[in-house]
Amino acid sequence: MTMQAYHNDPELKNAILRGIQKHAEADKIVKGRYWDSGKGCSIGCTLESIRLAKGAKKIAHDDHALCEQETGVPQMLWRLNDCLFERLPNGKAKEWPGRFAEAIKPGADLSRVGWKFLHWLITDEAINPGINHPLVRDAVKQCADVLVPLTKGLPTDKSAALSARSAALSAAWSAALSSESAAESAAESARSSAWSAAESAGSSAWSAAERARSAALSAAWSAARSARSAENAAESAARSAENAAESAASAAWSAAESAAESAAESARSAAWSAAERAASAAYVAMSDNLIKLIEGTTP
Repeated sequence: MTMQAYHNDPELKNAILRGIQKHAEADKIVKGRYWDSGKGCSIGCTLESIRLAKGAKKIAHDDHALCEQETGVPQMLWRLNDCLFERLPNGKAKEWPGRFAEAIKPGADLSRVGWKFLHWLITDEAINPGINHPLVRDAVKQCADVLVPLTKGLPTDKSAALSARSAALSAAWSAALSSESAAESAAESARSSAWSAAESAGSSAWSAAERARSAALSAAWSAARSARSAENAAESAARSAENAAESAASAAWSAAESAAESAAESARSAAWSAAERAASAAYVAMSDNLIKLIEGTTP
């Protein structure tokens, strides 16, 4: 049976949006909790808005499957909604619940959107920098291929999906042993995507949705690790300065050591900052593309 977003009821959408807007205006949209003391995350605020619209006494604010049941929007998308909200920059995170709810058109069938998102996630090098590394490229493509039927609303081959998952796992191990961290994360995101496809063939909605969330996390790590690798060269240079200082005259030792340690610490800090910026940018790009895919799905 085809799902219809908001059960094809514009008033349900409006009621949810009104509730989210009230939470936003009262500064009740917060990270780190589903719902507590009148505040909550994207999922918690959405479900609280549904509770108020229905006049119910209580609701499970952490139930992604209930989100699907109440809104006609696949659980996979709610898992992605949750994952992205917690990792977006604070300003964008506070806007996220309303932006997500607004993008959905009543009556639209969003069952293919999650699969299109995952396919993009493991085929776009801009969002997932390690996907074309020689150690993982073939395995990542194998995972992407098993997603293609799902992006078209067709079933995928479970055995092919499991095979792709195994290939990606092996590739991830090879990348890890070679200290190719961005490639390892890319392979992990591909593995999670293939696993999600395999679970879809086995009709496990929860597992498929959870693997989608994991794929998004791994892709962000790929971006972060790629950025950090570039910055690590600075730390190596600083360490070289430290080693050079060690061989300097003993009279100048203390000052040289202090300067070298300071340079190394600065390089480490720069590397982490670059990684955090890259991961943050990746989550913003993911949120933008998910909204684009949702908006592009009409009833």
